[in-house]
Amino acid sequence: MNRTSREASLYAETFRERLRQINGIDSAQVFVIPPYTAITVVKELSGGSYWVGAQNMHWERNGAYTGEISAEMLAEIGVDLVLVGHAERRELFHETDAMVNLKVHAALRAGLRALVCIGEDLAGREAHAEQEICSRQLRIALQGVPANAAGQVIFAYEPVWAIGENGVTADPDYIREMKELFRAIFEEVFDERSAEMIPILYGGSVNTEHAAELLVKSQVDGLFVGRTALDPIVFATLIESCLTGTKNPGL
Repeated sequence: MNRTSREASLYAETFRERLRQINGIDSAQVFVIPPYTAITVVKELSGGSYWVGAQNMHWERNGAYTGEISAEMLAEIGVDLVLVGHAERRELFHETDAMVNLKVHAALRAGLRALVCIGEDLAGREAHAEQEICSRQLRIALQGVPANAAGQVIFAYEPVWAIGENGVTADPDYIREMKELFRAIFEEVFDERSAEMIPILYGGSVNTEHAAELLVKSQVDGLFVGRTALDPIVFATLIESCLTGTKNPGL
């Protein structure tokens, strides 16, 4: 819940121009996810330089759901993807795995990409139940999703204990092990070819100091950036460092 429309327009213009200065930016798929009220202006000012997403939606097309937004409404204004099952939604608004699944189907039905967040909390980690928790979240999110739609789903592994002001970035080896688990489940649910189409991102206290190293060592497909992305210049610098790091993994 950051940025008014005016603030978001300045962000969008600044970010677009800074991205254009980055060598090799065409090899990266960048996205931002502003509040509902800023989606249209950010989309217009993006100039096609990056995807624009929505932070949430309801699974029904319409109806008596005061205050909610449907996937069809988002698609109409040009949204590229929608965030589903973020840890804050699960914790603060009591969203269940079943609700996440309904939202995934709604997003796909409307032609949107579904960016699904999964991740264990601190208690789950301390109980060594991270694989069990994330496997359940992932499997339920994908229930009923056909293999030919796998390419429209993105997963962000975001351990709850790693996010927020007091979060601690997960170790790259830990992230890599979880990524390998997810990939194996994708192959089980779909098939090897479809599984390869699903990007796996890592999110959780990602910053400019370690983003490139984290990306290379964890072997994830991308990063899901939170507070660091609130500043467009800093966010663009992070992206640039990742592009440099993946080209020169020994650095």
